[in-house]
Amino acid sequence: MDRLSMAFETSARRWELIVYPSLFAFILLAAYGFYLIFSLAKDIHFLALSVDSNMNIMSSNLMTMTDSVGQLSANVRTMAVSVESMAQDVRTLEPMLTSMDSMEESIKTMTHATYNIQRDMHSMNYNIHDASRPMTFWNSFMPW
Repeated sequence: MDRLSMAFETSARRWELIVYPSLFAFILLAAYGFYLIFSLAKDIHFLALSVDSNMNIMSSNLMTMTDSVGQLSANVRTMAVSVESMAQDVRTLEPMLTSMDSMEESIKTMTHATYNIQRDMHSMNYNIHDASRPMTFWNSFMPW
């Protein structure tokens, strides 16, 4: 029995050399894991607070953007009405374009007639100049 008791004590001592350091390492690892989980929970808490404040800011910005888009759509409607009015004004101008075409033809005719007047005046000036040569001789006899 004594021998059994000694074998049991040596076996228990071997187990103590293995189990106690393992138990101590397990406790250290468990404490470190608790610290990691605790710091992770703390970081997630701060992250949630930050996301909440950023969401509030973003929702106010989205409301502002919604108002701006509403104003933009009103301005686009006004522009559409203006463009439609301009299209009607352009349609009104079409008869004026035909009148301008006929006016252009009239101006061409007048330009051609003016050129003919200029050419005739030049010819007349040349003829008067030729006819005035004999008169210079007679003018020297006249006292005035």
